[in-house]
Amino acid sequence: MGSGFINYFNTLEQRPAERLAFIIGSLLLLWIAEGSIPLLNLNYKKTKLRHASVNLFFTVVHIIIHTGFALLIIFLADLTKEKQFGLVYWFSASAIGTIIIAALVLDFFGGWLSHIVEHKIPLFWRMHIVHHADNNVDVTSGLRHHPLESIWRGLFFLMGIILCGAPMYAVMIYQTVLTVFTGITHANISLPKTVDRFLSWVLVSPNMHKVHHHWKQPFTDSNYGAVFSIWDRLLGTFKTLDKKELRYGLDRYYPNEKDEDVWALLKAPFKKLDR
Repeated sequence: MGSGFINYFNTLEQRPAERLAFIIGSLLLLWIAEGSIPLLNLNYKKTKLRHASVNLFFTVVHIIIHTGFALLIIFLADLTKEKQFGLVYWFSASAIGTIIIAALVLDFFGGWLSHIVEHKIPLFWRMHIVHHADNNVDVTSGLRHHPLESIWRGLFFLMGIILCGAPMYAVMIYQTVLTVFTGITHANISLPKTVDRFLSWVLVSPNMHKVHHHWKQPFTDSNYGAVFSIWDRLLGTFKTLDKKELRYGLDRYYPNEKDEDVWALLKAPFKKLDR
């Protein structure tokens, strides 16, 4: 793998404007695609722009929090390198091997594991409600996370870095891919069934993740993956559902009419679950 490619991602953390460009660029492209190939005809409470403003508030807060985590990521990446600690060092992995190992470990910890814990433990589910309360899942829903959930997921991500010993370039490559995938999997876009099904054997496809946003269990408690679908397939949490049956939001825990009430959403983790 070329040194220029490695060097670009190794120093990407030092160029926040470029990292932000990946987020904004993918959001805009997918926003346009939603108008051309929509999966569902969404019924926004007011307008799509009003809906987006609520979700983008949480997105901005999430980005700010994870920018703060960057210092810890750099520290841990340097520390594991100094101590030669982690899977990439124990296996003497090449650059490509390092990227693959880091992607798999970070996706398992920061994606699948942190996510299923949020669904199984009430304290963390109350944080995650903000994400599932969205009645109109589209590209802006991807980073709609309560600030406490952003911190929680960040801690799991750090655990993944310690285990795999991921250097900065591997972390940045995975985070960039994750950013794009988060937009794709939440975007209200329709892929041909055969294409979507083919992708879902290894990667989280748009239809696969929409099942996770269905308003009723057991579908809500399935398809936890972020980038790779292999965790759900291997660990028995993979489910399918025809798009005609999809309905977003929650059948309990949070009133659907308040899915765009920012103040109520911010208070959600501190309230008793409404069953």
